[in-house]
Amino acid sequence: MMIFKFTSFFMFLGGLLVFSLKRKHLLLMLLSLEFIILSIYFLMFFYFSFLGGDYFFSMVFLTFSVCEGVLGLSVLVSLIRTHGNDYFQSFNVLW
Repeated sequence: MMIFKFTSFFMFLGGLLVFSLKRKHLLLMLLSLEFIILSIYFLMFFYFSFLGGDYFFSMVFLTFSVCEGVLGLSVLVSLIRTHGNDYFQSFNVLW
């Protein structure tokens, strides 16, 4: 059980590192956020399996994370259609 905690913790830290280093591209930021969500889900799944097998909250969490991913992809598609790329510096915020 301890190896799963360390694995999910290092996954979480790796996702935070990529999120902070690749802040210029929206697609890479969305992928790192999904990786962070996956590490949290991994930790919750093993925590709930250790406690006795009540997986309802993990399914609700997974549903909300899928909705968050779809919303991020729709913002990405809208940004690429209007500006042509996913760089944050390519469009003027003051328009």
